Amino acid sequence: MDTGHITDVWDRVFGIQPDPPPWLVVVTAVLALGAIAPYRAWRLSRNAITIAHEGGHGLIALLSGRRLSGIRLHSDTSGLTVSRGKPTGLGMILTAAAGYITPSLLGLLGAWLLASGHITALLWGATALLAAMLLMIRNAYGVLTVVLAGAAFFLVSWLTAPDVQAAFAYAVVWFLLLGGVRPPFELQGKRRRGRAGDSDPDQLARLTRLPAAVWLGLFHLVTLCSLAGGGRWLLNL
Repeated sequence: MDTGHITDVWDRVFGIQPDPPPWLVVVTAVLALGAIAPYRAWRLSRNAITIAHEGGHGLIALLSGRRLSGIRLHSDTSGLTVSRGKPTGLGMILTAAAGYITPSLLGLLGAWLLASGHITALLWGATALLAAMLLMIRNAYGVLTVVLAGAAFFLVSWLTAPDVQAAFAYAVVWFLLLGGVRPPFELQGKRRRGRAGDSDPDQLARLTRLPAAVWLGLFHLVTLCSLAGGGRWLLNL
């Protein structure tokens, strides 16, 4: 590969793309909401939130010095991340706390990149994260969903026109910001009905002696604040 071609690829990925028209930003927000609000649509689209959720557990486990054994994603949109290391302490606490807030924090990071004009960089970054996550997937359904998601990001970033890339990127970021808000509310409802006795907040309660309700409140705070902040960036307010 010659130097000129490498430079072209670099400029294509890390260059600044023009802002999309305001109507496209609003339309992609409506489309993202349409994939989240109806229950039938959410049963399918929640798989993407589960990928981010379990990926968050896995990433923080590695960054905190734990050994990541594997990640499993299931067709009922549940998932499981297994890491090895000290069963208590800061690393375990951060790993347990990461799942429910990761989709929203990824959405916030994505909103910042889009507001800075780095549309293609966002798509390639997402492709790279999914490729790295694929190495730790330990079941067939998980492999399928991560491969499909990664292929979608790569193909859009490499084969489509800038306006299509912008529409896809904004829809994805809106989906993460809006979709990240719903799981903590679902978990709150399950805990109220006594159906989530070993959820992340319950594990955190055992690790820290802080009530599970405090951790659930923190999840609500992070996801709602991410939506507010990311939405302001996307709407250029």
